Amino acid sequence: MPVVKVLTEGIGEADLRDIKVYRDRGGYTQLKRAFTEMKPADVQAMSDKSGLRGRGGAGFPTGKKWSFLPADIRPRYLVCNCDEAEPGTFKDRMLLEETPHQVIEGILLGAYAIESHHAFIYIRGEFKRGYEIFMEALAQARKAGFVGKNLFGSGFDLELTVHRGAGAYICGEETALLNSLEGKRGEPRLKPPFPALQGLYSKPTVVNNVETLAYLIPILERGPEWFSSVGTERSKGYKVVSISGHVQKPGNYEVALGTPVRELIEIAGGLRPGRKLMAIQPGGGSSACIFEEQLDLPYDYESLQKAGTMLGSGAIVVMDDTTDFVRAAFNLVRFFAHESCGQCTPCREGGHWLERVLHRFLENRGLKSDIDMLARVSHEITGINLCPLGDSIEPFLASVLKRFPEQFEARVARETVRA
Repeated sequence: MPVVKVLTEGIGEADLRDIKVYRDRGGYTQLKRAFTEMKPADVQAMSDKSGLRGRGGAGFPTGKKWSFLPADIRPRYLVCNCDEAEPGTFKDRMLLEETPHQVIEGILLGAYAIESHHAFIYIRGEFKRGYEIFMEALAQARKAGFVGKNLFGSGFDLELTVHRGAGAYICGEETALLNSLEGKRGEPRLKPPFPALQGLYSKPTVVNNVETLAYLIPILERGPEWFSSVGTERSKGYKVVSISGHVQKPGNYEVALGTPVRELIEIAGGLRPGRKLMAIQPGGGSSACIFEEQLDLPYDYESLQKAGTMLGSGAIVVMDDTTDFVRAAFNLVRFFAHESCGQCTPCREGGHWLERVLHRFLENRGLKSDIDMLARVSHEITGINLCPLGDSIEPFLASVLKRFPEQFEARVARETVRA
């Protein structure tokens, strides 16, 4: 099986929350090397050459994202997005709780690469245990001299601030996250201007995912060629994939991008005995389903996009023949409707109307015309909102409406014939 151990090395075997254990395994070596032997531009160049793309969902090239920062405006900030709330995704939570020093080292490397003297990490409010573990690890790192003034005698000062969210899914969107960090309501901003020009406190800002920043460590250690030598032409390197649903061994698995979806399901133990595969969400709750005839699709950004879905943050949800797709659609639409910040009318109003219609189906009170209306309205509210939340309602709903219309038709209200 094509499972690798890069970011997940040592998890479940050693107490990586202890800075001594982490350092004994080579931790913070690349941070020291960067500060004492490399210039920030060197770290940027290695990231760019590796082909590392954002692991938070968008898949944008990391080095290119950094390059958008204007050269003449200071200060500039790095923000680590750990507001992981996409249904089906749980890899950042694992890294936060099991290997917090790796997260810290990755953040510090990213901040050094863009010449930021103040980095932030925004942690999902529900991650109470992860927050406590991270704070203890940060205290250890600060005591060891890895955070603060004049790091490694380089003259470079670098502070790291931790901020907890308050349970809003919308704050995973980078501009809503920045508003929340500033103490404002967590609502997406109109773009442009983009965060690279006017981000946190109206200064140039880069927002990177936990997993993205953590991969900087092995890239520096083993070289960008090592990372770019695996994966596909445009989807380089490794990815931690969260696999859940109707599999026998749900969990996080680290694999090379481009691994066939079929192999990923086998890695997670395959389907439960006697069950038949019906659908797979390859990129969490926001993604359209793929089906049995698409199992040989390579798990990479381009292949999934070409198939009409997305890789997203790397969450595979497997559904077998016990799945009630009407209820599944209702649950996801209800989630997105509830998590709408309410700023954009199509998302705010459309999401709740779709939720109400789907609830009628659950009570066997649906109308035949509702089936076409669900597809039409979910499409009409897509692409006209400030952020992708409103666009997240359509993919799963549309894909199961098309594939399993009989499940919806079975919930259409039957007329009562009177004698």
